[in-house]
Amino acid sequence: MKKALFIDRDGTILVEPKTDYQVDSFEKFEFVPKAIRNLYQIYTALDYEFVMVTNQDGLGTDSYPEDTFWPYQNKMLDILKSEGIEFADILIDRSFEHEGLPTRKPGVGMMKKYLEGAYDLANSYVIGDRLTDVQLAKNLGAKAILITESPKADVDFCTNDWDEIFSFLKGGASRTATVRRQTSETSILVELDLDGSGKMEIETGLGFFDHMLEQVAKHGNLDLKIQVKGDLHIDEHHTIEDTGLALGEAFAKALGDKRGITRYGFFLLPMDDVLAQAALDFSGRPWTVWNAAFHREKVGDMPTEMFFHFFKSFSDTAKANLNIKVEGENEHHKIEAIFKAFARAIRMAVQRNLNDNTIPSTKGTL
Repeated sequence: MKKALFIDRDGTILVEPKTDYQVDSFEKFEFVPKAIRNLYQIYTALDYEFVMVTNQDGLGTDSYPEDTFWPYQNKMLDILKSEGIEFADILIDRSFEHEGLPTRKPGVGMMKKYLEGAYDLANSYVIGDRLTDVQLAKNLGAKAILITESPKADVDFCTNDWDEIFSFLKGGASRTATVRRQTSETSILVELDLDGSGKMEIETGLGFFDHMLEQVAKHGNLDLKIQVKGDLHIDEHHTIEDTGLALGEAFAKALGDKRGITRYGFFLLPMDDVLAQAALDFSGRPWTVWNAAFHREKVGDMPTEMFFHFFKSFSDTAKANLNIKVEGENEHHKIEAIFKAFARAIRMAVQRNLNDNTIPSTKGTL
């Protein structure tokens, strides 16, 4: 799905005159500092379609004749085009605020085609200098970047510096996912933030399994919420398997097209008598290699035969290659070391390269 930047004009690209708020002469024609440079960097380095959305009060009326708008609008577009920046769409509302028309920001009357499902609005942004731009973002189901000197509550990002806008868009886009899996055997909720800080809320009904999933959040530096209600009165199989499936699906969703990620992760982890290694590749193809033997039926309340099954389920829905090996004597240490190595490998693989926003494959897709 396509992502868009819905960009205001006056106060965002052009300096808005404080006298009458109209750019209607070359004396008033001035670009916001650093706007051109950063618009070019965003346009060429990041995967956004540019859409200009602007209110021009009374355009075409006696108070704002057409010939006092278009020469400066066209000059702005010509300058931007000469720098390699083009807008896929330009939406201009001509109404006055008191008319209350649905086409006027923050209304979405001009923007219906963007609501039809072809755009990933949850990962698109409105960039503007007024709270109406923030409200427009909410009405679209998008995020908001507010150009202001004073931070505001309930805005995704505030700044008065276009350099910071580029840095935020390049490295700060949210990578989150929510997955709900409902079957006759289990009811599962997974909430994942790949750019979290290790916050966790895990409740599967299996204490040892909870402890292992906590390792994934902590050592993967992920924010992770997992709530499971499973048919434990039968056995543990469905709870563990379906949790692996739901968690893998959450990773696939949060990674999106995997643009800019490291893709590969690997880690060698010692834990007392044990040495565990995990390597993974978010390749788009599931495959699991498992070199781990356990000699107890259970560790805690988790059957050891389900360790492989969990990682296989994760691999299937995350569409990742996963290679795990462990050596040692203590069964508890062996599986805990595996989970920690797995988490550290994930942490490496999902890391974003802020200097390379391409898809990490010569095929151009993963």
